[in-house]
Amino acid sequence: MSAHSSVVTSQDADRHDGQPDFAVLGGGLCGRLLAWRLAGAGHRVALYERGDAAGSGAAAWVAAAMLAPLAEAASAELLITELGAASLDAWPALLAELPEPVYFQRNGTLVVWHHADRAEASLFERRVRANAPAALIEGGFLALRGAQVDEAEPALSGRFQQGLLLPREGQLDNRQVLSALAAGLAERGVTTYWNTSVDDRALPRARITIDCRGLGAKPVLPALRGIRGEVARIHAPGIGLTRPVRLLHPRYPLYIAPKEHDVYVIGATEIEGEDMSPVSVRSALELLSAAFSVHPSFGEARILELNSQCRPTLPDHRPAITWDGAATLSVNGLYRHGYMIVPEVSACAARLAAALLEGRITDTDAFAEWRANERWAPMLHLRGEASPPPHRKSPWGIGGSNEECERSMPRAEA
Repeated sequence: MSAHSSVVTSQDADRHDGQPDFAVLGGGLCGRLLAWRLAGAGHRVALYERGDAAGSGAAAWVAAAMLAPLAEAASAELLITELGAASLDAWPALLAELPEPVYFQRNGTLVVWHHADRAEASLFERRVRANAPAALIEGGFLALRGAQVDEAEPALSGRFQQGLLLPREGQLDNRQVLSALAAGLAERGVTTYWNTSVDDRALPRARITIDCRGLGAKPVLPALRGIRGEVARIHAPGIGLTRPVRLLHPRYPLYIAPKEHDVYVIGATEIEGEDMSPVSVRSALELLSAAFSVHPSFGEARILELNSQCRPTLPDHRPAITWDGAATLSVNGLYRHGYMIVPEVSACAARLAAALLEGRITDTDAFAEWRANERWAPMLHLRGEASPPPHRKSPWGIGGSNEECERSMPRAEA
């Protein structure tokens, strides 16, 4: 397709090489990975994305891409934690198949706090232990004191007296993932339509349509809402953090994710609403001041970017894979957990899509039977039905209310 923006209809698609098995609408992180998986299974796939091949308009472009299911358990339910743990294990094999290298690190997460905020550490630990599976906590949640903190992260030597090391967690480079997936789509023969909007009244022709448009799907998914996040990307030579660091704070928790070439992604804010305007002065000051409190050398860093984006979120903050009972799937609501959970979400969606294409699911009874045998059944829905039962009731009584968790957890732009 040409680089200029366009709108594609069913009539336009008919002119391009016949009808594909799947039309994937939306080429952000989830749409790219799902299209790449389906093409790898031998299916004919077309992908339509209103933005560019780089993905610069997607929420995934701004994300810190931390893979931190245990740290996220402080404010996320068991379903999200388990999706994250399984996805973290899946990432290395996925990246090995992509045609471009992607920075991937599994060196853990360090959680620290200033002495005045030590009560936040107890609260954080109670919530994690309440919400995470025991197998994830065992050996994966280590209390550090004094020299142990310095040994874990020499760049912070002498600055924090206590910390928590979550040694199994990881991170990757979000923009390298988007680029590698774009190259992978081309390598696997996916027909890509970049800079191309889709008309909901005349969708592209395909045997199965999969809607992965995030907030772009709001006209057909009215419960969807955006939650704004603001992120600084800075260049800070000489600091040398070796893993993501989370700073606990009662009002302004922070994460700092070190990337290659002395680049750091710093974030904390989470604001209800779909405001896509630039980062506010207040948010920028709070982000950078909190980073300075972690290490004073951040004061000499150079600001490369200040970015804002809105993440697609459903009322229960869960991802949802929804079948309309005919030939359309919707995959949406990954919220701030995109990179952390997308391997398992996309794999589940690919399994359902293949079952529909092959005629193994033709009615609601067959769907119910298929869902009953699916590992991630709680995120599978039939349009118009009542929601499936929760994965597990969140034990907020142990660690405080959901509102309190929203207040105190560092917001990973995953």
